[in-house]
Parts: sequence; C-alpha cells; structure tokens
Amino acid sequence: MNKKEKKYNLAAQDLDHIFAHTKILWEDLREKKVFITGGTGFLGKWLLESFVWANDKLNLNAQMFVLSRNPNSFKKRYSHIAKASGLTFHQGDVLDFDFPKERFDFAIHAATDASAQLNADNPLLMVDTIVEGTRRTLEFAIHCKAKRFLLISSGAVYGKQPSDLLHLSEEYSGAPDPTQPASAYGEAKRLAELFCSIYQKEYDLKITIARCFAFVGPYLPLDIHFAIGNFIRDGLTGDSIHVSGDGTPYRSYLYSADLAIWLWTLLFRGPPGEAYNVGSEDVISIGELACEVAAFFPNLPEVVIAKTPIPGREAELYVPSIKKARDSLDLNSWINLKDALHRTIKWNQSF
Repeated sequence: MNKKEKKYNLAAQDLDHIFAHTKILWEDLREKKVFITGGTGFLGKWLLESFVWANDKLNLNAQMFVLSRNPNSFKKRYSHIAKASGLTFHQGDVLDFDFPKERFDFAIHAATDASAQLNADNPLLMVDTIVEGTRRTLEFAIHCKAKRFLLISSGAVYGKQPSDLLHLSEEYSGAPDPTQPASAYGEAKRLAELFCSIYQKEYDLKITIARCFAFVGPYLPLDIHFAIGNFIRDGLTGDSIHVSGDGTPYRSYLYSADLAIWLWTLLFRGPPGEAYNVGSEDVISIGELACEVAAFFPNLPEVVIAKTPIPGREAELYVPSIKKARDSLDLNSWINLKDALHRTIKWNQSF
C-alpha cells in the first residue's frame, strides 16, 4: 500500500478494539445488507471501515450500500474504502434519493449536516435536511422491508443543560428554546426522533435512537466548529492553541473506536423504541482540554484564551450520563481521553 493510501487507514489497533467488543454481534449480518446515509462523514467512515474489517475477518458475505451525493469524489480521496469488497455506493441526496431496488435488513440514518455555520446562516435548510431526510430514509426502510433502523440523533435534543446537572440522562425532559432560530438543529433532531416513534408504531419498524454528544478520533474534521479538532490543528501547525471563548464550558469526549462499538451494538441489540446517550462521562473544561492537547507537542505551544471568565456566571455544560447504556447494553468509554488524543494526533501526523 502506498503512503497516500495508508494515511487514510484507521489503525489496526483501533479496528481490532472494535472487533473485540462486537464479535458476537456480526453473525446477525451474515449474508445480510445494510443501507446507510451519512456513510462518508466522520462517523460514517468509522462504520464503513469497521464493517469491512469484520466482513473480511468473518467472511460474512455482507453488503453495505452507502448513499452519497458525490461518490466519485469520495472514492478518489478514500480509495482504500471504495475498493473494499462488500461496499456499494448509491448516488443521491438524502432529501430525494431514488430508492435502490434491493431489499435491506438494516438501515442507519447518519446523514446530518451538524455545521454551526449552516445552523446560523440557514436554519430553515438545517431543519429541512434533518426532518425531511429522516422521513425519506424511514420511507425507504419501510419500502425495502428493513428489520431494524438506527437513527443518529444528538444530545442537542435536550436543549441547554442545567448548571446543577453534571450529567444529562435520557429521562431529562428539557428541550431547545423554540423562540431562538439557533435551536434549529436541536429542534429538528427532536422532530426526527418523533418521526421515528410514529413510524415504529404505524409500521412496526424496530427503531433505536443514538443521541450523540462529543467525540475525538481519526477523521474528525479539524477546521470546523469542534474545539478539540481546532486545538489539534493548531498544535499540528505549530501555532499557539487558541480558545475562542473563556475556556470555562465543560465537555466530555468519547473516542471514535468506542463510538463505533456503541453504534453497532445499538443497531443489533438496542431495544426498539429506546433512545440512548452516546458519549463519555469524563468531564473536562475547554481550557483544560486545550492544555491537554498542547502537552502532546514537543514545542509545548502556548494556550491563548480569548476571553476572561465573567465572575459569578455559571459554566456551560454538555455532558451525558451513560448509565442506561452501561447497565443495559454493557457499553462504556474504554479508551480514556489522554490515549484518545495520542491516537488522534499520531494518526494526523502520519500524513
């Protein structure tokens, strides 16, 4: 394999980690077909590569159909994925794609533009893409007689996390503020979940919902609104690490190999009609995170925090409780943040 191809490969260490925690699940996919939207994004690439890894190891003869607006561009950039056996790319937009003629056993709807810029500039398009894209994918799942459906939702459905609630559980009944256009993403995800509930009742489609929080790992974009990606980008370029706010918000990060384990488990074993938080409970402030990232670079870049914390103002939180998934599905955050940062930075340094 040449160097250009290798830079896009996930480490065997990560793929083996996923396989070790999902090995007993894959028999459900033998001779079966999966349809996935969003398969060319950050989360989707992990699902594609781990699928190929398991498909080859166990000779499952399974197939995955990947919906993509521009499959040729993806194939050119990620040729090692495109050439893998068992993968077929289907050109189309999630809003109006032509239904493939094949029957599918499983469907994963992971297509969402989580761009903060789009949410600010065109909230109507954000809502349309999430809501109508979900409905179109659900209609296809019914059409192709899929047995199980996994919706990739978001922790944004809970709205603003109360400052006295360190971990949000699935029982929390908060919601985004509907009077604020900035709530478009979270409100649209809530409506997508509602559509899933309706379709499950009306058509007996087994649907599980993954409410995703924050992640780190290879393939994470470094140049959009994810703070952890921005910090890694700054360190890789030798710049100071810039924190655009005051550094006080609290977050937690699940490593993407663990994320893949969670999503495959939810698809195959998640009880129908249930929603699960997907993330880590290990809390860290954005300022502390910037310092953690800086420590991985030999020049120890300076951490520059743009704003001074306002005295008396409570810090913002976006941290899940994962008790439900841990207790009922034996899921966990196995790879700690320090190791996750090390693996992510090492992967990005390889090209």
